Amino acid sequence: MENSYSSLSVAIQDLQKAGYTEDFNLCDAGLEHKRKKQIHPAAELDVIKFYRFEGDSNPDDNTILYVIETSSGDKGLLVDAYGMYSGNVPRDLIEKLKIVR
Repeated sequence: MENSYSSLSVAIQDLQKAGYTEDFNLCDAGLEHKRKKQIHPAAELDVIKFYRFEGDSNPDDNTILYVIETSSGDKGLLVDAYGMYSGNVPRDLIEKLKIVR
């Protein structure tokens, strides 16, 4: 796992090689583990690291890549645009994914 990456795609490829192969999505109940069709609440998640990517041509084109491990041992990635906090994401998950600047 590098300290920084030149692009989102390079980061995803490298992290997948490091074993972070699961695909997570935000949902109303927490974090969805797509392959297992399982929902993880915030208490079951550890954010290991995160990477920020900003678009060259458009400052609104921003993305965060979260490196996540679950209490059940699943390791995966969550890709999300800035502004995820505007949906129906549970407050405890928002706090877990909050980036302190």
